[in-house]
This record gives sequence, structure tokens and C-alpha cells, in this order.
Amino acid sequence: MSLIVEGLTKRYGDRVVVDHLSFAMEKPGVYALLGTNGAGKTTSIRMMLGMLSRNGGTVLWNGAPLSTETCNVGYLAEERGLYPKYTLMDQLLYFAALRGVKGAEATRRIRYWAQRLEVEEYLYPGENRKREAQLLGQKRRGGGRTRPEKPKKADQLSKGNQQKIQLMTALLSDPELLILDEPLSGLDPVNADLFRNIIQEEIDAGKYLIMSSHQMATVEEFCSDITILHRSRAVLQGHLDDIKRGYGRVHLHLKTEQDVTRLLEESGVTMLRRNGNDWQLKVTGQRQANSLLQSLLAAGTDVVTFDLREPSLHEIFVETVGGEMDAEE
Repeated sequence: MSLIVEGLTKRYGDRVVVDHLSFAMEKPGVYALLGTNGAGKTTSIRMMLGMLSRNGGTVLWNGAPLSTETCNVGYLAEERGLYPKYTLMDQLLYFAALRGVKGAEATRRIRYWAQRLEVEEYLYPGENRKREAQLLGQKRRGGGRTRPEKPKKADQLSKGNQQKIQLMTALLSDPELLILDEPLSGLDPVNADLFRNIIQEEIDAGKYLIMSSHQMATVEEFCSDITILHRSRAVLQGHLDDIKRGYGRVHLHLKTEQDVTRLLEESGVTMLRRNGNDWQLKVTGQRQANSLLQSLLAAGTDVVTFDLREPSLHEIFVETVGGEMDAEE
């Protein structure tokens, strides 16, 4: 299987919002689309899925135009799309049916993901009440019956729990291609870890994933290939390891017991950030780093950390786009 995006283009009048985007996934894994707000990430995803018309370009899955007819696709949109006044269970059954999962199989999958995402209490409120009563040792008799809980609706849930339900809708069809637009946005650390575990399970199952996210550490954790978009154009593409090697080991983390500002200024290194006697520096290479270390030791400096490394994805991103923030998409 393969996904090939070639020359994807979108214009609104004279304004180009996606300018000939091309990339390919020849094997399962995670591909990241990165960029500042307004760079064209979400627009690109919507064009790939046929939700927006294109002014140019093709999207192929196994050599055929990508559609729900040619590929089992799961999509978690950045703007959540649950119906606020309908019960969660009715919506999940409806979305499952739209993707060809019906009856007992849909019910089984909903139960599985409810447990996996820890939202059983919202989908099976009666069972939750019964379990609580059993734990408290309560026995219902005659007139002691309580009114059954009504099924939960989307607007009764927190944003984080709505996001869990939305992820369920993307996973119910057991998709071959899973597209996640800002999947961890707004989640607390516990639920963010839960989502990360599920993403890793999908990767281990041999799925194709496309992820758009502002959380660079998460992208770096999962993604092997990336495209950085800036002002509608791809400004950096490739395998993340190759990109990092291309920058070289020029980022230096230095921590000392003394203030060594004068020595750093004299050495000619670039100071990126400082927190007390903890510096993030940029050097020209190994020779400049070694020279700095010798100067520090000769001055009797107590060096706690001296770590010369390749840049992080966050540092590459900021350097590539210049830290500019465009208008919202």
C-alpha cells in the first residue's frame, strides 16, 4: 500500500493557501504536517479527504484516487464535530454505520474503545450506577428504586472527554489510514499519555498515520518523515533523522556552578537561551565546542553539563519558519 500526494494546490481568489504540496508514504508509519497557524496544514488534509475542492494536484491510495471507496480512512478533525444534543451512543452507532460497521460488531467495538478510552460512565450510565450501588453494598427494593440515568449527550461532557468520543469515531472502522489533526490539543497530561499509547498501538498494528500538531515533542516521538509548511509552501521535507544530521551537532547545553557569561562572549558562541547558569548555545561545530570547554576548565569552572547534540525538532521548526505566526487558518 502507498499514499502519494502530488502537486496539491488551493487558491481563494488571488490568494494561494496551499502551493503544490507533494509527499509520499511508501510504507506504514507516521508522516507529520507541521507549520504555523495559517500555513495550510488543515486545508491540505481536507483536500486530501475530498472535503475541499482542489485547484490542482492528485491524492492516490494504491494508485487509485483516495476516497472512502478506495480506502478505509479514520479522521480526527481539529474542530470537533459531535452533535451536541444527540446521545453519544446514537452518534457512535451512526458514525460506525456510515463506515460500514453495523449491528453486533459496532456494539462490540464501541464497548472496547469505551473501556480503552475510559469513557464507559458516559456511554453506559446505568451500568455505572449499578456498580456504584454494589460497591456501597446497597440493595434496591420496591419503592427504593432510583430513576434510571438518561443517556449522556455531547454537550454534557468536558472538552477532553468529547475529544475521546471523537477519537472513537475515527477508530471504529479499524482504518487503514488514520489522519489526526492536533490530536493532543487541550488534553491534560494523563489523557495525553492515553492518546499517545493508542497512537503507538496503531503504529504497531501497521497503520498509515498522518499527524498535524504544534506539539513538537510528540511529533518527534512518533514521526519519521515530516513536511514543514510556511506561508502555504513546503519549506523543509524529508526523514527527520536525515534532517537533523544535515544540521550537525551544533546545539550545546551548558550548565555551570559559576557565571561564565564573559567566557561565552569571548568564545564567539551564540547564546540562544539562559536560565541562571544554565545556557542553551549554538556553536559552529566540534572544534568551537572543544575550545570552549578547554577555556572553561582552564578558568577553573565547575561544569555540571556539557552536552553537544543535534537540534530538536522544535529548534529546527523555529529556525525554519523564523518564529513567525500567521493568521489563523
